[in-house]
Amino acid sequence: MDALSQTFSALADPTRRAILARLASGGATVGELAEPFDMSLPAVSRHLKVLTEAGLIERHTEAQWRRCELRGEGLRAAADWIEHYRRFWEASFDRLDAFLKSTETDSKPTKGKSDARRKAR
Repeated sequence: MDALSQTFSALADPTRRAILARLASGGATVGELAEPFDMSLPAVSRHLKVLTEAGLIERHTEAQWRRCELRGEGLRAAADWIEHYRRFWEASFDRLDAFLKSTETDSKPTKGKSDARRKAR
């Protein structure tokens, strides 16, 4: 699986997104990350493995604790991919807005034309 697919696959799970949100406020041990979830430590460890393999977190050992930290650069490829399409859609919406404005002014009758139509009736 390519890196971008791996990143989006890791982000697809709400538990993994919650773990990343928690790590955005600072590093944490595996036990601290597991606290809010109703799942076993091995299940949390599997989520952490997916996040590590996607390059979104780093795990290291401090004394007897295994700590995890967010790797912001792991999201860069996904952010760049999304940014490309954001610019595409903004440009498309700008063109649509310009088109709608041009048709709006074309469809408004001028004062002289509406008077002529009223007199013709």
